Amino acid sequence: MSGLSILNNLINGISLGSVYAIIALGYTMVYGIAKMLNFAHGDIIMVGAYICFFTMSKMSSSLLVGAVAGTLLAMAVCTVLGVVIERLAYKPLRQAPSLAVLITAIGVSYFLQNSALLLWTSNPKSFTSVVGTGSIKLLGGQITVTYAALLTVAVCVVVMLGLTWFTGNTKMGKAMRACSEDKSAAQLMGIDVNTTISMTFAIGSALAAVAGVLFCSSYPNLMPTTGSLPGIKAFTAAVFGGIGSIPGALLGGILLGIIEIFAKAFNTNISDAVVFLVLIVVLLVKPTGLLGKVVREKV
Repeated sequence: MSGLSILNNLINGISLGSVYAIIALGYTMVYGIAKMLNFAHGDIIMVGAYICFFTMSKMSSSLLVGAVAGTLLAMAVCTVLGVVIERLAYKPLRQAPSLAVLITAIGVSYFLQNSALLLWTSNPKSFTSVVGTGSIKLLGGQITVTYAALLTVAVCVVVMLGLTWFTGNTKMGKAMRACSEDKSAAQLMGIDVNTTISMTFAIGSALAAVAGVLFCSSYPNLMPTTGSLPGIKAFTAAVFGGIGSIPGALLGGILLGIIEIFAKAFNTNISDAVVFLVLIVVLLVKPTGLLGKVVREKV
């Protein structure tokens, strides 16, 4: 593999990894605060992409206006959807065993996929990139960086910095951190735990909508199952980086994207296997993930 090929793959890997990182941030926030795995998160990505797709198709006269309106509407719809799912499916299971919550999350995932099949059929839709098909040529045209890749990386960095500031400097962010440490103690201090968890789902779902738009801008085939595999890989990225850690989600997502792209360069058929193999190796060496912390439980 030549140096230019390595550089091209690195750029593509960072772009894909940035999408995984944005999705992983939703996983890591929900797990860090509610201590549950929301496996329906990947399907919220799909819903957001569909909302943006139909909005842009109705406003085809202007790509910029359609893209902005579609993204904002997708975020609004997914935010409401995330809160409704949390209230109806997860809130009644606050004190239930983790296995019951996990099965419920899988059930919600299949419900969203089958609802999408009924609403929008299984026929793939061709998603138009929100920034068009333009690109920047580097090194005399030997390296190509698409506008979609640049936007994805920029949004990922802004989202991570914004979440870091939010959790460290706002009242709701501090409430989230308190709930993450000890929900019972936070409740005794006057924090509304239910509202805090709902807000976490709202933020995570809004990020899922953004990730869906960015993912489909680079990989334009949109189907009811579009969010399934990216959702699983983003969960893998969250575990890889250390689930519950915002910087860990970013690091895990970027590394996972780079590993996947380089694996595809060698053999497309085994790229997914390589991704999960790397995760297994990392967890064997460091079970808490790259930036995860060991949590001691009192018995």
